[in-house]
Amino acid sequence: MPAVEEVRPGVWSIPVPFINNPMRYTLAYLLVGDGEAALVDPGWDSEEGWEILQAGLAAAGLQPADITGIVVTHFHPDHLGMAARLRAASGAWVALGADEPLAVQWRGDPQLFVAADRVQFAAWGVPAEFLNEVTFNTDTWAQLTSVDQPQRRLADGELLPIAGLRVRVLATPGHTPGHICLVDEANQLILTGDHVLPRITPHVSLEAQIHANPLADYLQSLQVMAVGAEMEVLPAHEYRFRGLPERVAELQDHTLERSREVIAVLESGTAATVWDVSKQLGWSRGFASLRGFTLRLALAETASHLVYLSGQGMAVDIEVSRGAPSLKPSLKPSLK
Repeated sequence: MPAVEEVRPGVWSIPVPFINNPMRYTLAYLLVGDGEAALVDPGWDSEEGWEILQAGLAAAGLQPADITGIVVTHFHPDHLGMAARLRAASGAWVALGADEPLAVQWRGDPQLFVAADRVQFAAWGVPAEFLNEVTFNTDTWAQLTSVDQPQRRLADGELLPIAGLRVRVLATPGHTPGHICLVDEANQLILTGDHVLPRITPHVSLEAQIHANPLADYLQSLQVMAVGAEMEVLPAHEYRFRGLPERVAELQDHTLERSREVIAVLESGTAATVWDVSKQLGWSRGFASLRGFTLRLALAETASHLVYLSGQGMAVDIEVSRGAPSLKPSLKPSLK
């Protein structure tokens, strides 16, 4: 775990453990204003994390009761999970981006949600012996929905409502439908959540049912990062860094190269389902090593590339609920 650090006067980085996950921690950021304070991405909810978060606040001379607002870049539990506990201890409001859904909004009945999830992955060609490990169950549903409902929604360009701060919201959909970054011009900092990480490529997948073309959104959102070209980057994982334009270019190149790889698989005529395409893509440890949630993410990422290619003019036929991609080689998008 990294140390608690004061990045700038009144801006603190507090690592919160991400339990049983190779990411290890989420970097929560404390922004201290005039008699008010915001905590960005409080992290995964656990007793250990709560103790460490309190110790981090204490290092900054604060306690949970001093937090005015809890700002969450996106709904994933390693960012939003601790919000309910922190709100209970502080009375602070919780804010998400204006367009960020919560899982409970997708389908209110957990049994229907779980059943629909299984139907989708079966239609994507997942063999019966893998369905249980890649699809959500009622326990997963409970984890996704046991998060605090936001009291505020933050629109693109809006300033955080914290006295003494001028931190602006930047809408960056892609990783999730309503992901946001935060731009602190006074301190020349940009908080990027999971949108831009220093080494890892953020996962962009066809998961949220209201997210029609996540990969197109992600590539568009990378372009708006030019606003922070000269700023220090404060991501939610790994470590802070400089050189945002270079990192954005790497992410763009990596994403488009993956789409070109998908095109090659489809042109070979050997893929009839999302599963077939995924099996033939290059994964860091090989497709056979992907199991459980990691396999689910790989399949959903593959589906997002197929939808993106269709939007670029390629004749890819895929339905979110009953995916069956096909391609006419004469129609090729320009992936530049």
